[in-house]
Amino acid sequence: MKISILTVFPDLYNCFLQTSLVCRAQEADLIKIQTHGFMSFVPPKQRIDSPTFGPSAGMLIRPDVVEKAVEAAEQQDGKAFKIFFSPHGKKLDQPLLQALADRLQQQKHLMLIPARYEGMDARVEQHYADEIISMGDFVLMGGDIPAMMLIEGLLRLIPGVIGKQESIERESFRGPFVDHPEYTAPVDWKGMQVPEIVRSGHHAAIEAWRQEQAAERTVLSHFSWLRSSKMTDAERKLAEKYIPNHYAVLMHSEVMVRGSDQIGTTSVTSLDIHDIARSAKTYGLAHYFIVTPLRDQQNIVQTLLDFWQKGAGFAYNESRFEALNQVSLLDSLDQVIAEIEKKEGKKPLLVVTSAREMSNIPTISYEDQAVVWAHKRPVLLIFGTGGGLAQELMERCDYRLKPIIGFSDYNHLSVRSAAAVIFDRWLGIK
Repeated sequence: MKISILTVFPDLYNCFLQTSLVCRAQEADLIKIQTHGFMSFVPPKQRIDSPTFGPSAGMLIRPDVVEKAVEAAEQQDGKAFKIFFSPHGKKLDQPLLQALADRLQQQKHLMLIPARYEGMDARVEQHYADEIISMGDFVLMGGDIPAMMLIEGLLRLIPGVIGKQESIERESFRGPFVDHPEYTAPVDWKGMQVPEIVRSGHHAAIEAWRQEQAAERTVLSHFSWLRSSKMTDAERKLAEKYIPNHYAVLMHSEVMVRGSDQIGTTSVTSLDIHDIARSAKTYGLAHYFIVTPLRDQQNIVQTLLDFWQKGAGFAYNESRFEALNQVSLLDSLDQVIAEIEKKEGKKPLLVVTSAREMSNIPTISYEDQAVVWAHKRPVLLIFGTGGGLAQELMERCDYRLKPIIGFSDYNHLSVRSAAAVIFDRWLGIK
């Protein structure tokens, strides 16, 4: 198997290719890695780059120079699978690494073409690229460091490069969970002890502890990876243990009256009760509260809840019964908070969902679970009706989720639709 690197700076790779397992893999003839400098394919004193057309600043590597380098490398080592590096490419992750490792073993020649300066003429990628890879949503000075990262990731997956195959099979991102913590001597360091369980010699207990630790670590630090991964039912249940309990409340008080700057109350609708309850159950919320201080409204809502929770609702529709059985009617937000604290032993974090900017409340995105869950407290998602939640209520909250917006100018979702979208973005499996 061969890897060719076409680069502006071949000397950058000298030390890298003579280091650790990368060097050993070449010495063992498991892989042959060769660099080709673009300067070798132009006459002396001729540039390999030219100014970009148009008003933009910067220089681009010329397509004719890349062409000569590609042809020379393929003439020497055979037709190659060609990889370019760019922020607009496919983001590198473990499944993509595995696919590329499989490709390398099949095709036997991989060509890496890292750019420099402002990049390459777009026609080069259009003509040659079999894959364009990005290391993330950031920009570097060139593609050489990404190329080295790719090589290290690939070589770990080539049989024989890593001594123990178990090291690869158990490492982070091979499955839905990242790796568990590891420890070595001394047992006591800076007052921190190696957990007794890992020193017990009880292999089954150690394995169970490792699975628990890996699941907790992944939920709290890599939830985006977890929710995008394929999980078994057992893995999903294990991960669920470490997601803090979430609650939802639909406020019909402390809301703005539409078309005015007055704080008031709104009427409860049957659709909001049913649909949000079903969404809450689907996404694993612990409970759904409805708040209204109006006695006539409470009587109407309680009649509906009694039918589903105590009456003939179970026989009528079992799945609807399951959802409505997790709904409670209370007078105020303070009562909701007290109920959650009584059950959990901790006050919930209050997360408001509003389109209004709040300078005194931290704004979080739908990828910021780690920020919220680091508090290790239950989470209460607060939804408003009418013209939205009152300013005074929102100022009590710990976080504000970014508003839901699309590419159109229309932004008038019903609260039940918004709740479903928010539950999915925050807790859903992708």
